[in-house]
Amino acid sequence: MSAVASSALNELELDALTELVNIGVSKAALSLREMVNEQVFLSVPTLRLVDRPSAIGLLQEREQTRLVAVHQVFEGDITGRVLLIFPETRSLELVRAVIGGDLPLEDIIELEHEALAETGNIILNGCLSTIANMLQRNLKMSLPEILHGEGPEFFDLAPPPHAGDVVMFLYINFAMHQRNIQGYIVMLMDMPSLTALKELLQEFIQRTTGEASPQQDAAP
Repeated sequence: MSAVASSALNELELDALTELVNIGVSKAALSLREMVNEQVFLSVPTLRLVDRPSAIGLLQEREQTRLVAVHQVFEGDITGRVLLIFPETRSLELVRAVIGGDLPLEDIIELEHEALAETGNIILNGCLSTIANMLQRNLKMSLPEILHGEGPEFFDLAPPPHAGDVVMFLYINFAMHQRNIQGYIVMLMDMPSLTALKELLQEFIQRTTGEASPQQDAAP
């Protein structure tokens, strides 16, 4: 974890954030299951908060091929952008699972944009909306945008990122109808939004446990 991220959230706050993300992704999986009419499993590993260069490095370590991403901007007490990223070679598998049937490849390619946008919107909007609701706040989400390119391009979208941007990096595994589709949820926030998130997490911890989150040790 980067020094910026680790100094911003303490262990209890990171645990609370991980819990919220897990709940959000689980609810998104239920919504996706209703759309595809079959069981959907979305596994969420340990959440990582890193700086932008570290996030780019993590993605490049795992994926050397071109990628496709569903991109949305969110606004509210916390502002930033969120992406659902897949290897481009896997995106058609996800489309096949979503639209069902045995359509020829040319038809699947034609429907790819619409199916990816709908899937991304369900997962990203469902996940973030659940988190926002549990933090007792509202978020406004933009319409989904489909992007194709190399990993670093997704971290340099307009408007230009701030130098201190912090990235929430999740590796997820989709399992539906015997299809395994690996992907990533990436959320980018600037430091003021991360500070606001820290305060919301402290309030959440206080409500759910009755205990205040311990503050970071004061600098000597």
